[in-house]
Amino acid sequence: MKIAVCIRQGLDGEISPFDACAYEEALKIDGAEITLISMGAPPVADFLLKLTRLGAKNAILLSDKAFAGADTLATAYALSLAIKKLSPDLVFCGRQTLVGDTAQTPVMLAQLLGYGLITNVMSIDCIGADAIECTTRCEGAEKTQIPALITVERINTLRLPRLRSKLGEVEVWNAQEIGADVSKCGLTGSPTRVLRTFENQSGKRKCTFISRKELKWAIEEGLRRNAERVNDSTESTGEKLEKVFIVGEAPRAFASTVSDSVTDIGFDDADAIAEIIRSQDPDAVIWGSDTRSKRLSSQVAAILGLGLCADCTRLECSDGELIMYRPALSGSIIAKIKSLTRPAMATVRTDSGDAARIMIGVGFGAKDRLLDIGELARELGAEICASRKLVDNGYASYERQVGLTGKTVSPPVYVAAGISGAVHHIVGMERAGTVIAINTDRNAPIFDYADFGIVDEF
Repeated sequence: MKIAVCIRQGLDGEISPFDACAYEEALKIDGAEITLISMGAPPVADFLLKLTRLGAKNAILLSDKAFAGADTLATAYALSLAIKKLSPDLVFCGRQTLVGDTAQTPVMLAQLLGYGLITNVMSIDCIGADAIECTTRCEGAEKTQIPALITVERINTLRLPRLRSKLGEVEVWNAQEIGADVSKCGLTGSPTRVLRTFENQSGKRKCTFISRKELKWAIEEGLRRNAERVNDSTESTGEKLEKVFIVGEAPRAFASTVSDSVTDIGFDDADAIAEIIRSQDPDAVIWGSDTRSKRLSSQVAAILGLGLCADCTRLECSDGELIMYRPALSGSIIAKIKSLTRPAMATVRTDSGDAARIMIGVGFGAKDRLLDIGELARELGAEICASRKLVDNGYASYERQVGLTGKTVSPPVYVAAGISGAVHHIVGMERAGTVIAINTDRNAPIFDYADFGIVDEF
């Protein structure tokens, strides 16, 4: 069986954690012939060469000035041509990179290839002659026909090379060698444009410090308020678009900030939604942030060749165009983006639909108080979740992880116990209504994102 694994070198020079998991899953398959594929500057070849020591037969680097500045759709286009040339049975991708954080490129790639697709894979259960079955994070068991593309969650640890492992070969392919239309590549072929970037200051709150004895009062106060903190993302702007479509009701509040004519066209398969958009020509199409919406929006973008901005926290209208704001680089910056294609499309951060009114996020600093936290959670009917470090050290399962490489939550009350406040975790809980932080260090960054702070052990 031939497997292509798409990987990207991160800003730290290492493989993305999700891509690493995808590579490891491929390495587990007996007899698989693995080819790594990436797109980047010529020095990325050395990065790929080192990774072949783990077991890949070879690696392909797509490198050409024509590829520079590619957004998700232009990236998927170039990768699709290379993968068609390789003709693998399976393509493995990480759920997302930590650079763009969009999770769009793999879905667009599968659409352009005409491959079956399974996203958010937690385990590969069976690979047959003509189908693959997986357990997914959000949809449970799924099956699709081969050839197929799957996206992998952070479910394993990439192995280390053996002492006497051999290097594979790295080939560098340019635009001509994959038969690319350079007008569809790189910045030229990208239907979205970043207008500017600035430091992300969103999510910060004014913290009121209270005593440990006031914890339950603060929780009750948060439930009494039962309202999200003030968020500019749903404040109406002056200029409006004439016609905006939404897919499902979740993004209506966002869409209403930029148009007085908002129509829910409902969920359907990607081809049907694409036909509605093509025939009715709206100014913009806004989607929610649930797994189904993210997948469908990427498929529709690939079908129609449209720009798609992911995970927007704010929308505005300027000179008849939709302007979109989204976090990037692990949430450390905000990018201001517009689409060069019509209609503009965006997914927006909508409520996660948490069943629990209270969630207790446990950090590594509270690992020794898990019994006490569990007792309080049972008393309050709260759900326990975890930081990445707590999960990595085996104190909690990955399904409970909140943050950039976990899930996003938005309960009325979020209690952050022993969490330092790293941006990777903040992006997963910043939409909570009331945040109560408990940490022994009064200078811990988490207090900058909390409504109430307790300087103490849990």
